[in-house]
Amino acid sequence: MNKKEIGIAVVGSGRIGTLRANLAARHPSVNFLALSDRDERKAKILAQQTGADLVSPKNYEVISNENVDAVFVSTPEHDHTEAVLQALSFGKPVFLEKPIALTLNEANKIIEAVKKSQTEVVIGYSRRHDRRWMMAKQQIEDGRLGEVLAIQQRVYNSRSQMLQILKRSPEATPVLDVLTYYVDMACWFLEGIKPVEVVARSHGKVYRELGHNINEVTWAIVTFETGCIVNLGIFYALPSKYPTFGQSPRFEILGDQGVILLDADNKDSLLYTDNGAEHAYVPDHKTSMLFMQTNSSGDWAQGDYWGPIANETRSWLDHLVTGRSTPHPTALDGRRTLEVTLAIEESAQTGKSIKI
Repeated sequence: MNKKEIGIAVVGSGRIGTLRANLAARHPSVNFLALSDRDERKAKILAQQTGADLVSPKNYEVISNENVDAVFVSTPEHDHTEAVLQALSFGKPVFLEKPIALTLNEANKIIEAVKKSQTEVVIGYSRRHDRRWMMAKQQIEDGRLGEVLAIQQRVYNSRSQMLQILKRSPEATPVLDVLTYYVDMACWFLEGIKPVEVVARSHGKVYRELGHNINEVTWAIVTFETGCIVNLGIFYALPSKYPTFGQSPRFEILGDQGVILLDADNKDSLLYTDNGAEHAYVPDHKTSMLFMQTNSSGDWAQGDYWGPIANETRSWLDHLVTGRSTPHPTALDGRRTLEVTLAIEESAQTGKSIKI
């Protein structure tokens, strides 16, 4: 784009849209900010916080505005496609929250529109913009691990946060909403190598007893064309008051010449307080003990927002202004990740091996 000043639209004024809008409003090159939400009250409240120039309950109105150069689509997962296609029809670059869609059919519509419009869409897999993951990618690129032979990963979180996810998007599952981050990470670390087969198993009790048709635990083995084996696992039903406020992952990359072990449980950053620590994602939820830095998106501190979502938002805005390349996943990357993620769900449901 290479413009010194840009106009930004944020479609969706929920939790993540609120962060995107606040970060855009603080960016020195953003000179116009438009906000939309079907619940116009939410958009108006966010406009008061950010000083937005335009507010509307209609996504099309802010996307089509002549002052808008690029669009954040921060709607719930099941409501991505229409806004993305509208933005692409105007040739406006899109930052789309993960996943690209919930079905391959919807993802294919976006891919075709990207090809037709020759306009960029990037996907918000914010784990890539956490310093430790970025450094791991660099070490792999520098050849310090040699050939990657295996990857092992697992991620935990509390049931209180998963229940909030289900309120936002009843069709979401721990695999589609969270494990997808680590599918993206594995594919990024194995860039250029195709996943070819998925075997997965899952089990559920906690959410089914609460009336939700999802499983809280899933383990999968994804085999890549070189023979590299990737073991991905999720358990998203730790007790409600467990002292994590977000994803607690571990990720191990095993090569023939080196190894990287990433421990992101953040148990080394402990807060205990008699006054209660408020959860950024779950309303009216306080705990006495907290592993700090576990809020997956980041944290407000000293008047600004810090962490992966802040990094990826600023990085994309800088990219729009300067043209500098970034590690954001492309729409094709997002489709590949969705395909693997859906294969994990299918294998877990059917007990069959799924070819990709």
